[in-house]
Amino acid sequence: MAWAGDWDTTEQQLAAKIVAVTGTGPAAVEVGNRSSLGSTDVEMIRRGLLERLSTVGLKLASSDPAAVNVQISLSENVQEYVWVAEIRKAAGDTATVVMVSRSRANIGETTHENPSISLRKLLLWSSNSQILDAIVINGALPRMAVLYPAQIQFYRLQGDRWMEEQAFPVPHSRSWPRDLRGRLILRKDRSVEAHLPGIVCSSNTTSPLSVSCREGNDPWPIGTDQSSLTAAFAQARNFFTGTLNLPTGRQAPAFYSAAPIPNDRGTSWLFAAVDGRIHMLEGTSDLVLDKLNWGSDIATIHSSCGARWQILSTASGSGQEDAVHAFEMPGREPIAVGARVSFPGNITSLWNAPDDNGVVAVIHSAETGKYEAYLLTITCSQ
Repeated sequence: MAWAGDWDTTEQQLAAKIVAVTGTGPAAVEVGNRSSLGSTDVEMIRRGLLERLSTVGLKLASSDPAAVNVQISLSENVQEYVWVAEIRKAAGDTATVVMVSRSRANIGETTHENPSISLRKLLLWSSNSQILDAIVINGALPRMAVLYPAQIQFYRLQGDRWMEEQAFPVPHSRSWPRDLRGRLILRKDRSVEAHLPGIVCSSNTTSPLSVSCREGNDPWPIGTDQSSLTAAFAQARNFFTGTLNLPTGRQAPAFYSAAPIPNDRGTSWLFAAVDGRIHMLEGTSDLVLDKLNWGSDIATIHSSCGARWQILSTASGSGQEDAVHAFEMPGREPIAVGARVSFPGNITSLWNAPDDNGVVAVIHSAETGKYEAYLLTITCSQ
C-alpha cells in the first residue's frame, strides 16, 4: 500500500483546482477508479480528496438539489497517474474539466489489480449545422476548434462554458461532394490545420488569430501522432484513393478510414476499404480480415489498459442508433474488449484527437436533428 504522503500534494492540487471552479457552495463528489490501483489505495485517495476539499471550504452534500456535481476519475498512462475531475454546475451543462498528474516514479509500493477496459464518451459540442470534426486545444486557456462546411469556428472556455471566439470562412470554388468529410489537425507548433476536399486551411500561432485557406490536392494526414501517414483523398467522393506514403511503397485499396497498430513487429495498418472489408497491411503483406461486422470508420486510441493501443470501430446498432466498439489485436485477429458505447443517431466521422488518448466521434442525432461531437476515451476499471 502506498504511504499517505505519496498522494498529499496531488490531492491538494486537485482540490484547489476543483474549488476554483465550484466555489464553496454545496457539491456532490464521486470518485471512480479507472486505473490499475488496488481498492486499498483507491479508498485511501478517496478519503484524502474529500478531506482536502472540505479543508479548502467545499460543502460536501449529496442530497442538495442545488449541489454542483463533481466526478473524479483516477486514471493513468505509461508515465503518470492522471486524476481528472468533470464539474457540472447544472444538469445538462457542458462539463468543466480540470486535472492533475503525478509521475509513477518515486511512488511508494502500491497494490494493483488487473484492470478491465471501458469506453467513455463526453459531449464536446452540438450544433444545428453539420459538424465535420472538432478538437480541444489544451493549455492555460483551453480552446476548441470546430470544422463546419462553411467555416472554422474557434471557442474559448470561460468558466464552465465554451464561448464563441472567432469564425473564419472556408472559401471554395467547387461544389462540395454529397457526403462531405473534413478533418482538423493540431500541429506541434499548436497551429490548427483543416483538410476538406480540394481545400487546406491553416491558422497562425500568434495573436491575433488568423486562418488562411488555399485550393490544392494535398494528401490528408491519417492515423495518430505517433504513427501517421498521408493519404490521397478523392476530391469528388468521400474516400481515400489508397495512395500512401508508406516506407515499403505498399499501397492500400481505396478506403474510408485507417488505424495504425503499433506492435513488436513495427506498425501494422488496418483499412476500412470501400469494398466493405477490413484490410491489414503488414510489411508487404495485404491480409483480408473476414467476418468482421465493422463499419466504415475506424481509429486507434492509446491507453494505459491491456495492450496500450486499442482499435475503435463503428457498427450499426438497434433502430437509429450507431455504436462504437473497442478491440485489441494481440495477433492478427481482433478481440473485442469492454462494452460498446451507443449513440442516438448515425456516426458520421471518427477521427483521432491530438494527443492519441482520445477519438472524436461526430453523430447526427435522430432525436434532435442536431450534430454532436463527442470525445471518446479508454479507461481501466476494476
